[in-house]
Amino acid sequence: MTIAGALWITAPKTVEYCDTVYHVNDGELDIQTLFTGISRGTERLVYTGQVPVSEHTNMRAPFQEGEFTFPIKYGYAAVGRVQSGDRHGEIVFSLFPHQSSFAVPAHMALTVPADVPAARAVLAANMETAVNITWDAGISVGDRVVVIGCGVVGALVGYLAAKVPGTEVTLVDIDPGRGTLATTLGCGFASPDTAPEEADVVIHASASAAGLSLALALAGVEATVIEASWYGAQSTDVPLGGRFHQRRLRLISSQVGRVPARQAARWDFGRRLAKALALLNDPILDALISGETAFRDLPTAYDGILHDPATLCHRVRYEG
Repeated sequence: MTIAGALWITAPKTVEYCDTVYHVNDGELDIQTLFTGISRGTERLVYTGQVPVSEHTNMRAPFQEGEFTFPIKYGYAAVGRVQSGDRHGEIVFSLFPHQSSFAVPAHMALTVPADVPAARAVLAANMETAVNITWDAGISVGDRVVVIGCGVVGALVGYLAAKVPGTEVTLVDIDPGRGTLATTLGCGFASPDTAPEEADVVIHASASAAGLSLALALAGVEATVIEASWYGAQSTDVPLGGRFHQRRLRLISSQVGRVPARQAARWDFGRRLAKALALLNDPILDALISGETAFRDLPTAYDGILHDPATLCHRVRYEG
């Protein structure tokens, strides 16, 4: 039996540091946490109680404890060191909440590649989402790609899209400060007022009605618009008049809980996550870590992190 510290959301907008007891069973790894990552968009919806009842089952994280009606232990980006057994000393990534140590089945702890620092590996879950969006978008050589919303997932989609030969990728955000990030990731940048039209593919990742409306306006004839945002319990207006029908646009949702049909025969979740980890071998991606907080300070800092629009991936540091 091991006692670990964990972050629990005990009520809407209320978090506490709580002791959690766990056992290491046969076939499981005991892992000392080094870092976790805060996924601002999803965790803010959980924290504020905005997960709709209809999606409580679908939105469960793999090692979540409790329910979305509270209390709940939530999160899915943990990097740690294996404490015993054949894999002793190995650095691994697991879809585990914010907790100082934990045990998971061995196959649910993926080895972090040697060329990926543990501190950067917290981006793996976000990169996995970006890979899935890129698959759903079907980006091809030479495409004009526009990504609306330069949060961490939108930025990672832009980064991947820019690596397809000949693509012209533009990140669009209301914050002009994100222009430097776009350049770092190999993308162009535009404000909503100057975003390029006639795009072949538009990815919407701003979780706003204005952003979705802009996405439909920027798409070229018979282009694809990927809705990568999740609105939780909120509804949003979708402008299906005007050019939507005339241009024969395709509006497609992308959600990481399913592997796209074109890949599903060959790719499972494990292979996809392993590829996401391997894709983090670029130091440029450190630009997506917007801050770091010691785990002991997380209960007091959590609300501010989730409500700060400057937050990309916020890293939590654990001390032994």
